[in-house]
Amino acid sequence: MMNPDGCQAMTKAVREAINTLTARLASDGDISRSDIMEGVFVGNPVMHHLFLGINPVELGGAPFALAASGAQHLTAHDLGLDMNRGARVYVLPCIAGHVGADAAAVALSEAPQKSDEISLVVDVGTNAEIVLGSSKRVVAASSPTGPAFEGAEISCGQRAAPGAIERVRIDPETLEPKIRVIGCDKWSDEEGFAEEVEAVGVTGICGSGIIEVIAEMFLAGIISEDGVIDGSLSSRSSRIVQEGRTFSYILWEGQVPLKIIQNDVRAIQLAKAALYAGVRLLMDKLGIGKVDRIRLAGAFGSFIDPKYAMVLGLIPDCDLKNVAAVGNAAGTGARMALLNTDHRREVEELVRNIEKIETALESKFQEHFVNAMAMPNKVEAFPNLAEAVQLPARKQLASAEAGEGGGRRRRGGRGRS
Repeated sequence: MMNPDGCQAMTKAVREAINTLTARLASDGDISRSDIMEGVFVGNPVMHHLFLGINPVELGGAPFALAASGAQHLTAHDLGLDMNRGARVYVLPCIAGHVGADAAAVALSEAPQKSDEISLVVDVGTNAEIVLGSSKRVVAASSPTGPAFEGAEISCGQRAAPGAIERVRIDPETLEPKIRVIGCDKWSDEEGFAEEVEAVGVTGICGSGIIEVIAEMFLAGIISEDGVIDGSLSSRSSRIVQEGRTFSYILWEGQVPLKIIQNDVRAIQLAKAALYAGVRLLMDKLGIGKVDRIRLAGAFGSFIDPKYAMVLGLIPDCDLKNVAAVGNAAGTGARMALLNTDHRREVEELVRNIEKIETALESKFQEHFVNAMAMPNKVEAFPNLAEAVQLPARKQLASAEAGEGGGRRRRGGRGRS
């Protein structure tokens, strides 16, 4: 939007990257690229448009219009792809302005329309894509979660790489944590951890780790249901330290100390509230109060512990045995469409029948968002979760900024979409 030549440059970059990956696949398969006769592609709406050479700027503002939404039938030559010149290329249809062909592929692989149970499928990312429904009716939407779940906007956040904290447990009595780090198989309280972790270090916290530490802080009573770090606990634990008018929790005391500050908690609250509000809107559209099963899709969804996702209120209450990660479901849907042309007709019909909800235009989104800022939620009961986890008694702190001396509560809000 700021660079007139940006679209062409990005299209070139996307196609070159695909050609690099294609060359690697051909090498791994010990075949010539000219032997590749068919390809199937899925992607979010912006990547979908860039790949096809379509300017995506209309997706940057309301009404978030797709320039091309239906399935695309092209050749490799049309797209400058390094395959057989006549290779056929099929691109799955997009569902809506911010619910792309990747979400269509997820819906194809998880098939909520084939079950009488109410299924919720969430692809968690910077923009969460949500599909909800059953054989009677399927609805879809996106929610602007922002990059907090991926470690961005977190003071000690990083991508999921060796050295990143990925698992956290906090003792509710002592408030002492134990951690697991990517690249090390031991928990920090196990013998040999120090020696094993030396190779990768402890460098930050990734998305799954930040979800677990916030949920564990809530379960241990370190933060209230409104997400306020309780400064009064500093008398019990040296890990609770004052940071100006707020408090923070020292998660790791190594060579590079890692702290969870009040703004980190707020970033996760904003992200999870946006996602949950989107889910709740779709539940309203279906006139339902609960879901029967939940599937967490995408690379990030694969590493989320469903229990902690529910403790945070990232997803609605559900029997935990019916909540599971399904990995790269978009990739699974793409493979299905590649190997069986009947699945192509199936996904096209599915997308035509899915009702699209634009969360930005729904008046109740803000109400659901405000309620979802609390953990797990200000107004909704989580009976299934309460059976599986000992939820803390509700603790209302005087101010959203603990240590502020009862000053005016700061209002939260999203600064991005």
